[in-house]
Amino acid sequence: MTKPIDVKFDEQHIWHPYTSMQSPLPSYPVKSADGVRIKLEDGTELIDGMSSWWSVIHGYNHPVINQAITDQLGKMSHVMFGGLTHSPAIDLCKKLVELTPQGLEKVFLADSGSVSVEVALKMAIQCQLGRGYKNRNKFVTIKHGYHGDTFGAMAVCDPVNSMHSLYSDILPKNYFIDAPKSKPSDTFDLAELDELKTLLQNSNEHIAALILEPVVQGAGGMRFYHPDFIREAKLICEQYGILLIADEIATGFGRTGKMFACEHAQITPDILCLGKAITGGYMTLAATLCTDKVALDISQCEAGVLMHGPTFMANPLACAAANASLNLLMTGDWFAQVQQIELGLRRGLQPCLELETVSDVRVLGAIGVVEMKQVVDVAKIQKQFIEYGLWIRPFGKLVYVMPQYVISEQDLTNLTSGIVNTLKAL
Repeated sequence: MTKPIDVKFDEQHIWHPYTSMQSPLPSYPVKSADGVRIKLEDGTELIDGMSSWWSVIHGYNHPVINQAITDQLGKMSHVMFGGLTHSPAIDLCKKLVELTPQGLEKVFLADSGSVSVEVALKMAIQCQLGRGYKNRNKFVTIKHGYHGDTFGAMAVCDPVNSMHSLYSDILPKNYFIDAPKSKPSDTFDLAELDELKTLLQNSNEHIAALILEPVVQGAGGMRFYHPDFIREAKLICEQYGILLIADEIATGFGRTGKMFACEHAQITPDILCLGKAITGGYMTLAATLCTDKVALDISQCEAGVLMHGPTFMANPLACAAANASLNLLMTGDWFAQVQQIELGLRRGLQPCLELETVSDVRVLGAIGVVEMKQVVDVAKIQKQFIEYGLWIRPFGKLVYVMPQYVISEQDLTNLTSGIVNTLKAL
């Protein structure tokens, strides 16, 4: 007999993301998960609209990834990566070099998305040191951005509207410019680059890199913007020897309709951060890739090496899961799946525009966003979604979904109709 989950202990002793210990949001006990469904302890089955925060792209309990992890477990679960190497890591890095935009040749395997951003920031500073620029230790980014919860990453998140404004007085000070307003479907307004041009012209001696989330800004507001901003920004950065870091932790591996969102802008960043979907949502793993030129310059700085080395770097189990997940992507028809999801989200969420409480509906690839006029009551609205058999986790004014690529047409219809009906009842 399965032991029941002690929800009371959880509530009194266990932190959950962005929750209060004084008045915690409810946490629903999960018994199992399979395909696109999460099964709660009481038997309730929910269509997962979140892909466990962008990551579970192939569905839960996938037999191919299960087998890959099982096979690897019989060989070794972990060995240190300092002075040792192994096939799962080598095979994974080969795939990443093959899949990512041309020119990204060097791979650093990290623990999580936030750590991959930390590594990218270190790479940029050490690269500039290797080039002889000792004062290039600041970063420029666009407002409404989100890059993670660790200190370096927090320092390049939106300083006012992000989840990290509490720490603004103690974080390193960086440069923030207005986020582009032109949507992907608009004609791009070149004037949106004026602020970046002026900043780099006047302060380039202090700036190591521009960091941004290409095309889709995630936790900073689920904003979609024109890829031409990235293309033109890359040219401006090159003019001043400033690196471009693309944070594709959320957008990578097909989510926006391209394998990587940078492809919308047809550019190769100097440094690329990956995470979330890299293992198909099975285990925590991330990667930071850079060009040969960046790697060579890093090696020329005083340290002579990249100053980072996590204990669980290149964990073989995580690498095995990632290899299986990427094989599924490379041999499957993710592009057609994402196209079908995009069509279904556009069609299914369109009626939300008729609601007085809704200010905007936007869809890109397998991402659907309904922006409300007021902040939603998360506990209340989640309970209503569960009554429709859905798992959706809104934040702020945003009710958003990023379905798993394997979702059926009927499940996608149930997902969007449940959103429409729930918002109608607010």
